Amino acid sequence: MKNKIILTLLLSFGLLNIFSSCSSMPEKAQPVSQFDVNRYLGTWYEIARFDYRFEKDLDNAIAQYSLNADGNVNVVNSGYNFKKNKWVSANGTAKFRGEKNVAALKVSFFGPFYAGYNVVALEEYKYALVAGKNLDYLWILSREKNIPENIKKNFISKAQEIGYDTSKLIWVKQDKKNPFDK
Repeated sequence: MKNKIILTLLLSFGLLNIFSSCSSMPEKAQPVSQFDVNRYLGTWYEIARFDYRFEKDLDNAIAQYSLNADGNVNVVNSGYNFKKNKWVSANGTAKFRGEKNVAALKVSFFGPFYAGYNVVALEEYKYALVAGKNLDYLWILSREKNIPENIKKNFISKAQEIGYDTSKLIWVKQDKKNPFDK
């Protein structure tokens, strides 16, 4: 009986942690305001990221965003797994956590489990710095397969101000045509 109560408390704490993390972002991060989701839609090339298990061994990674009929955002992430020599993709959904003019979203690729997706810097809807739910998730995105050096430096500086250890960034190769790129 005592073990059952402890297990129930641990599961409850775990679920609470999972569901509360969907609305979180690093403490010093601020999502972009006056955000226009329609201008953000389309293809983004991943320029740099922190490595984590869902994108492990991927290069030529892209993210594609489109609107659902219900106003949520369809997400298709894809890339080339250079260790397995094959293209992979994952479909998900992103939802605004609050006002639709604030770039604070939550994204899910696994049913009811969401994680933070926060655009914290945006240059003319051509380049974006995206913070995840905590300091373990960071992406630099571009509409092109490269990024100007001055914007790269600005984004790295912004990420460091937030608290990211930018020495952990992986610079993603963009040397193949991604078959998921429309």
